[in-house]
Amino acid sequence: MLTSDYVPGAPSWIDLGSRDIESAAAFYKALFDWDFRSAGPEAGGYGMFQLAGQTVAAMGPLQGDNAKPAWIVYFETSDADATTKAVEQAGGSVRFAPMDVFDKGRLAGFTDPDGADFAVWQPGTVKGLERVGGGALCWTELYTTNAEQAKRFYDSVFDWDYEDMPLPDGAGNYVVVSRSGGGQEGSHGGIMQLGTEMLPDGFGYWQPYFAVADCDAVAAIAVEKGGAVLMPCTDMEGVGRMALLKDPEGAFFALLTPSESMS
Repeated sequence: MLTSDYVPGAPSWIDLGSRDIESAAAFYKALFDWDFRSAGPEAGGYGMFQLAGQTVAAMGPLQGDNAKPAWIVYFETSDADATTKAVEQAGGSVRFAPMDVFDKGRLAGFTDPDGADFAVWQPGTVKGLERVGGGALCWTELYTTNAEQAKRFYDSVFDWDYEDMPLPDGAGNYVVVSRSGGGQEGSHGGIMQLGTEMLPDGFGYWQPYFAVADCDAVAAIAVEKGGAVLMPCTDMEGVGRMALLKDPEGAFFALLTPSESMS
């Protein structure tokens, strides 16, 4: 599971692009008890979600006419410019070139060969999220039409390690993703191959999982507040109880109440 001991290649930040900052803030407050704090006028509407005074995520207004509300996962890099070159060489595309965020760090945004958006964060004064795990980001998962292609791409960009885990009933493999040399203890996400009919718009995306004490209760609140449950709460042996949802604007995310073995 994720830790805040960030290293290159590990998820270190996450933010939500929204059409309606006030409504989105109210929705996630109801679900996770997150407070939204604006970063000030110079930040253009961007701000931080906080839980017990610790930053757990961020949110800002959508950029671009064709942008859709979505959660974007950021992976740490020691050199955003070098990572940009690696993405291009591996067949990905650049959504926005590396840029400095005051003295806080440097970021860049990309799209992988299957259409999944992601970003990188080169730390400055801000290392990453202040809190992960309980009440916050705990796992990241890539849904893609081509898992082998995805493995090659992200290995080229981040030098990740992979472990294939057979799915029940011969339904293929689930790929556990770990930072280079981190082993199972360094795992931070997964890759799952799906058919285009199971993916929005027919291409891949990264999905965040947020750890909650009661998956069923939080899923019920999501529906009450205008969200939707895409996969109902389900027990996964050795993992915990999980559900897939989308918020009122259509941004996808997941809930996970970890089993004791995962806690």
